[in-house]
Amino acid sequence: MSTPKKIAGTFTIPVLTLLILEVICLSHGENIITNQKGFDNFVVYTAIVMITTIALSINLNSGRFDFSLGAMASLSAVVGAKISYAVLGGGSGSAALMLVITIAAGAVLGMVSGLIYVTLRIPPIITSLGVTLIYEGVLYTITSGKYVMTEVQNSSMSGFVGTWIYAAIIIAVVLVLSILLFDYTRFGYDYNALKNGQKVAVNTGIKEIPNAIGCYGICGALMGIVGFLNAARSTTINGGQLNFGSISIMFTAFLPMFIGSYISRYSNKKLGFLLAAVCMSLLNSTFAVLSNVVTASMQSIINAVLLMAFLIYLNNEKLLVRIFTGKIRQ
Repeated sequence: MSTPKKIAGTFTIPVLTLLILEVICLSHGENIITNQKGFDNFVVYTAIVMITTIALSINLNSGRFDFSLGAMASLSAVVGAKISYAVLGGGSGSAALMLVITIAAGAVLGMVSGLIYVTLRIPPIITSLGVTLIYEGVLYTITSGKYVMTEVQNSSMSGFVGTWIYAAIIIAVVLVLSILLFDYTRFGYDYNALKNGQKVAVNTGIKEIPNAIGCYGICGALMGIVGFLNAARSTTINGGQLNFGSISIMFTAFLPMFIGSYISRYSNKKLGFLLAAVCMSLLNSTFAVLSNVVTASMQSIINAVLLMAFLIYLNNEKLLVRIFTGKIRQ
């Protein structure tokens, strides 16, 4: 495939998304991004969607559907908030300290989930449902079912999301490390081998259990970042997420995961997830601009319709291409 075709295939969906949404906003006398704060929010939300999508795809591509991602994000954020607030009292360095602690807590929670999966040897989807309920219960116990606000409402946290720079740095670091880890290391080679042929890979000597636990730990660390960014962005953490209330965080990644996988035909999959996250952040910014027109329920419906439409396209791509190119008549 030629380089121009790869470039065109990589950026077609993001560019079309930008143009279509900008036209919609202009028809209402607005722009997608109208000021600096809007751009800051755009970059922060891009980071949240991209990292969630990468975390979801890691285990899902190996046949391990993990419902506990949202619970890990919320619980690790609460642990980070409580510890950093207790140490610094919400001082000037509390945001950086909370980010580090939250990542570490998320990695531990992820590895615990992985250990439960490899120890019990039951289907991962069942394991993840149980882990979700456990983590939600722990979250509820720590917070007494209340919102965590005091610990995250300080100048350090607001300053972190008050500029796009920190979120952009997180995006760059996560993107580079993800590409290096999964595409250029022994761990990544083993992961891809197990993903593409588990029995053959195990028979060649690849150790499945350590790789699986490592994947869970990486997912947990990534969701720790997501939990931190969500806490900083909304200035609160919901401690009353029981009965799978935390699963909604995970569902934000489904549409960008499919879009990113499609874009990855022309580029790296992790880059595809970033561009898909840009598309979703543009859509979210459009919803914010048209908040007087598009209600929260309408946003959910639009997202569901877009997901369904994209899946229909993927399942009928060859037929649709033949129809649009006129080859179906031949």
